Amino acid sequence: MFEVYITKAGKFLPNEAIQNDDMESYLGMINETASKARRLILRNNKITTRYYALDKHGKSTHNNAQMTKNAVESLYDATFSAKDMELLSCGTSTPDNFLPSHAAMVHGLLKNQSVELNSSTGVCCAGMNSLKYGYLSVKSGNTKNAVCTGSEKVSTWMVSDKYEQEVTNLKSLEEQPIIAFKKDFLRWMLSDGAGAFLLENQPKGDLSLRIEWMDAYSYAHELEACMYAGGDKQEDGSIKPWSEYDPADWGKESVFSIKQDVKLLDKYILEKGAESMGDTLKKHNITVDDLDYFLPHVSSHYFVAGLKTVFAEKGICPSDDKWFMNLQRVGNVGSASIYLALEELMNSGKLQKGQKILLSVPESGRFSFAYAYLTVV
Repeated sequence: MFEVYITKAGKFLPNEAIQNDDMESYLGMINETASKARRLILRNNKITTRYYALDKHGKSTHNNAQMTKNAVESLYDATFSAKDMELLSCGTSTPDNFLPSHAAMVHGLLKNQSVELNSSTGVCCAGMNSLKYGYLSVKSGNTKNAVCTGSEKVSTWMVSDKYEQEVTNLKSLEEQPIIAFKKDFLRWMLSDGAGAFLLENQPKGDLSLRIEWMDAYSYAHELEACMYAGGDKQEDGSIKPWSEYDPADWGKESVFSIKQDVKLLDKYILEKGAESMGDTLKKHNITVDDLDYFLPHVSSHYFVAGLKTVFAEKGICPSDDKWFMNLQRVGNVGSASIYLALEELMNSGKLQKGQKILLSVPESGRFSFAYAYLTVV
């Protein structure tokens, strides 16, 4: 087995940072009416700027594969070029198309040479799953290096015209032309971007991060889906897939919109987060005192106080000075968020050799959690 090092981190954030008051200029207003939920949701999540791969007319400026390609190319330098890449592992919740895979589409844009591909799907843990595939490949000696990515292009899922057919249908039924909160909620939570890591079997340059271990936990055997798209939830908790709907209903019911069961989220995301983190620390016989930095991906600052409370109850809460987050500045970019946070920390000048970093990523899709433990070398 080989040691595995993150030797470089890169990112791509499209266009200019967008302020809260400008969001509807890009996403548009549904039924020509400003969202009543927007200010409340933004006040709770405390995000002040984010990025959209859109112009002010709601037209796309980059697709997911293009943003991911740009993040990958930010890894190139005198010691690593496109021709040196052996494995490309890409994770996303929002691929540009069902088929071919997201990784294949990114590889097509890179135009380098034949490489091994892996595409990881899911929600926020998709980026960690793509990282783990690369980690295991390099560790086993299958490849000497791996490029791993997390990316999201969610803005075009949330533009107002995607909901207009549903609103028109509600009007024809003489119902209030207001989309459900489970759909409106995420319009003010999510944004676009891509991050990339270069993994190699030797450290390089002034700073590398050795991946000591990675763990993942799923609670889908206990809990129903919380965040979903391409279908709708039934009374028994199952999801009716898009392929079982009449095509005429895809627009009428906004079947392809991203939805979140916020009651289920509030009930389980913190509880299962504390349970899984307690289990992973115990498994590896470490405590929060061993950590120098704790990088949690959280969808909203609304959850931070609650997360600290449930961690404290289990005796696993890192002190405040160890928490490192950039949610307020870059927004919730799903599977890319942990890449963007670690990239910022790696390039901050704060890290010192020997320090320990814990990455923590929850996924509310059906409640999954992923962790990685790193050493600065």
